This record gives sequence, C-alpha cells and structure tokens, in this order.
Amino acid sequence: MNSERSKDMNITWHHHGVDISGREELLGHRGATVWLTGLSGSGKSTIADILSEILHGRGVLTAILDGDNIRHGLNNDLGFSPPDRKENIRRISEVAKLFSSFGVLNILAFISPYREDRNFARSIQGENEFIEVYVEVPLEIAEERDPKGLYKKARSGEIPSFTGISAPYEEPESPELVLKTHESTPEECALQIINVLEAKGIISSES
Repeated sequence: MNSERSKDMNITWHHHGVDISGREELLGHRGATVWLTGLSGSGKSTIADILSEILHGRGVLTAILDGDNIRHGLNNDLGFSPPDRKENIRRISEVAKLFSSFGVLNILAFISPYREDRNFARSIQGENEFIEVYVEVPLEIAEERDPKGLYKKARSGEIPSFTGISAPYEEPESPELVLKTHESTPEECALQIINVLEAKGIISSES
C-alpha cells in the first residue's frame, strides 16, 4: 500500500465542544467568505479595506486575506506559474474555510484568474457562505492606474507571466455581485457588498 495513503487513513477529524453555531451566537453574525477577484489594479484591495472598516464599525469580526500579504508568508514558496497559482488559491481556500468555521467574515482580495480554482473555493464552503465578487474594470483603465507599476514591467517583458497581458484571466460566470470600479467609487462598491451580506442574513440589517 502507498505510504502516503497509509498516512491519510490514520487522519481523523476532531469535533470540538464549541461549534460554529456557538461562535456565531457569540459574535452576532455568521461566518462567510467574500471573494474579490479581478485584474491587478481593479480596486480589490481598496474595496476590501473599506468594507472591513465599515463592518468593524458595525461590530462584525473580519479578516482580510490579500494576495501580496499571503505571498510574504504562507505562500512565499510559490511563484506565478499555472501550477503555483493553483496551489496558491487552494491553500487560501482552505484558510478561508477555517476562518469561516470560526465565525469570521473573510474578505479575500486575489486576482485568482482561473475559474476552476474559484469554483473549488466555493465548493468547500457551506451553502450561502461564499460570495464571489467580480471587480470588473477594462484592461486599459487598470493599466492607466497601474499602482504598482506591474503592467509597465509586463509590457516590457520584465514580468513573463502577468494576468491580462501574457497570462489569461477567466471572468466569473455567475458571481453574486459585479462591481464596475470605473463607474462607482470604492465606497459605493463596499456598500453594494454590504447589501448582499444583509440580504443573505450573514450580517443583520441596520435599523
């Protein structure tokens, strides 16, 4: 028998005394994942920050998982090849699942270019616990913004595999929300997400 398979067969999931319902009762809201996907420069991180601030002011426990920050630690062994991008999202998906089970409202800001990987992230979350938000912006506007100078480097060949230029981005087919950041302010976009969270009963509506 394969030794790795033998190890797997000896792994047991442990159930603990305080479960998700107990944590959510304590916090006053449900755990869930808001997954912001879109091109570099689309506004994902800005929206995530504003959304977190609004929710924090309403007493909601949030955690922001941002693409660059995660690659400084948990995923600092991964590059940007298709297999590494896939593993990057797989690990993040599992972290988000754990945080949701703790009653945390996760806000994730990742380019996450591949539809299959985002669908995997959704599949391991509970029903109505995953909100895919497509932060849409025309490529030319994202390039004009270019806050990190990445598009310029990609065009010059310094970055060989860059989403939208030399690597593909697969748009979501059925996201819960589409935000057009070239037509709305980041604050307006954050409030649209709040509306979805309220409609799904993840957080309570303000009176």
